[in-house]
Amino acid sequence: MTKFKQQGFSNTFKNARKGMRLVLKSEINIRVHFCIAMIVLALAFVLDFSIEKMCILLLTIAFVIVTEMLNSAIEFSLDAVFHNRYSKLVGMAKDISAGAVMFASVVAIVIGVLLFGSALLKILA
Repeated sequence: MTKFKQQGFSNTFKNARKGMRLVLKSEINIRVHFCIAMIVLALAFVLDFSIEKMCILLLTIAFVIVTEMLNSAIEFSLDAVFHNRYSKLVGMAKDISAGAVMFASVVAIVIGVLLFGSALLKILA
């Protein structure tokens, strides 16, 4: 038995929703990612993407948002442990997690160009 109280299935979702609200309120970058995701999904519907392309798009969006959320969690955790004091190792860890977000975003842009490029060229031609 653990010293921590069992939270139950419904509390798990309650805590997850609380985490989503927290990250949306506290992090401007994730709000930007969400806005871009909504625009991209709307454009995909307008261009009548296949189910396969929509799945690729949704997984790509999830990849970026999950990395942004993990980046925020790492930053909050390190700030809490080190009480916002400067540490070269903390700075390195934050830079690496921010790099993961940048990598995910660049990959998402490349996937977007591949998915949308041919459809947009057909419309413009």
